[in-house]
Parts: sequence; C-alpha cells; structure tokens
Amino acid sequence: MLVIAHRGASGYRPEHTPAAYRLAASQGADYLEPDLVATLDGVLVCRHENEISGTTDVADHPVFADRKLTKVIDGTAVTGWFVEDFTYAELRTLRARERMPALRAANTSYDGLEAIPTFDDVVALARQESQRLGRPIGVLPEIKHPAYFRRVGLPLEELLTERILQLGLRSDEIMVQSFEPTSLRRLSVMTSVPLVQLVDSQGAPNDFLRTGDGRTFADLIQPAGLREVSTYAHALAPHKDLVIPRTPTGALCEPTRLVDQAHRAGLAVQVWTFRAERRFLPTDIDFQTELSRFARLGIEGLFADHPDQAAAAIRRTAALNV
Repeated sequence: MLVIAHRGASGYRPEHTPAAYRLAASQGADYLEPDLVATLDGVLVCRHENEISGTTDVADHPVFADRKLTKVIDGTAVTGWFVEDFTYAELRTLRARERMPALRAANTSYDGLEAIPTFDDVVALARQESQRLGRPIGVLPEIKHPAYFRRVGLPLEELLTERILQLGLRSDEIMVQSFEPTSLRRLSVMTSVPLVQLVDSQGAPNDFLRTGDGRTFADLIQPAGLREVSTYAHALAPHKDLVIPRTPTGALCEPTRLVDQAHRAGLAVQVWTFRAERRFLPTDIDFQTELSRFARLGIEGLFADHPDQAAAAIRRTAALNV
C-alpha cells in the first residue's frame, strides 16, 4: 500500500515546500504529491491553488500590489494574486508560508524560509531522496484547474507532458492525477504514465459543468462510470467519505462497495485525505484506528498530511494480517 505525502509532510511543514517534501521522504512516503499551476511564462510550480495570498508573502510586496484582482475560477469569484500573472523570476522573489496557521501553529516557524518550488525541483528532490534512502520515491502531481488554464493559454497537459519527456520520467517514477476526466483523456494520448481520476464526495467535475454534461462525481463511481474511467486511468482516487461514510454525528459507518467495484473495473484505489488533527477525525476513533480501518479494505494507497503516522498504521495492519 502506497503512502502518498499530501503536498509533502504538510502536517509538519508548510505545504508544497522543499522542507515538506524532504521530510515526507524521510518519514516513509512512497510518493510526493505536488499540485501544479503555471506561471505567465509557462513554468509549472507547486501551489495548491493558483491564488497565492494564503500560501506566500505576496501581500507584503508593494511592487505587486496592483496585481491583486478578482477572477472567476471554476465558477467561483476569487480575489487575490494569481500565479499566472507572474513570471517565474517574479514568483521566485516570494516566500512560502503556512496555509492554516490557526490549526498548524508550529508550522508557522518555517514561514518565509523557502521559495516556491517548480515541478522540476520536486522531481530532482525525489530522485535525490530515493538515492539517499535506498528506496524508490515517486511523484504524483495533480494538475489544478486545467480547463481554466487552457482558456488563458497555459495548457497544463502539454506543459506537463513536455517536462515528463524532458526529465526522462519513467512510469514507475510518476503518476498524474486530475478531477477533470477531459484532462486525463488528453494526457492518455500524450503520455504513457499512469493516470489517476480524482473523485470528490459531492458536485461534478468542472469540465462536465462547462460542457453541459449532466453527470456528477456520483455517476463516475457507478459500475458503468468506473468502467469508463478504466479506459483512460490506472487508478481511482475517491474522497474517503465515499469509501467509509460517516454518521450524522461524525462516526464511521460500514464501508461502501466502492473499493470492490473499482477493483472489478481494473482500477487501483487511492483514498484521500487523512489528517491527524482532531477536527478532521471521526468522532468515535483516533487517527491510527481510522487509518487502520481504511487499510484493511485492500486499498492500494492513501494520501496523508502526516506520512509517518500513515506508514506506521500500514505496517501495523500488515503485521496483523500475516
């Protein structure tokens, strides 16, 4: 079972920083998960969103004050500073900071220490850590808002495929994920690396909404939808509530049939996202018990903000099953 470091070891360091990725590798992560957006000059960089006021010190730079805008991103009005309005050289003058300072106060001690890494930086880091630790560590990038970026002339699929080829990334070093099936279908004819269909617990893929396709994420996880996903993707990555729902009081229910149905369709299953803080946990169990409940379902991977605890839970579950 793969431990996928969600934005790095983001429970311990500001997300999408070299420190978070490096710590994740040391804690036992099998894959580092960078979210990718593009700069004005087409460089793929690692941020959870293209709006960066919550994860950088951009607001503290008077030279960029006039770039604060309101844009509509996937149907939602967002105000702030956007990666696609900065060249990479300009973006390198900014420093990363913790996105959830009230929840992860300890992480704020690392604010301002590191610049925003590129996709190339994370690949290099993963390869260095693989050599240092003597085990394979891959990258599992998510391309963010691909339909939006395509409309503004920064097609993430093409930009990423070019980097995959340029860096010589093999299929055992990288998987690529997206919430948008259209984006994954494009990638499936551009590259042979494994693809992962992300599925949220509600709503619909943005590309479906834009084209008038009436289907939702719920339709993608029906048997017919899973069979369709299997024609272009290697794995399904559902929100954890789709695998083990919660009661109205927040306790875990019995598992759904999604894992078995995805396996029947030929899809591996990678579940997201596991976080150790109490506010994210089921009301009836602790973090290790939650992780173990999911690990026993035969899933192939899980996304965790605390990779060390995820790796420990997987080892313990495996030992109990021997």
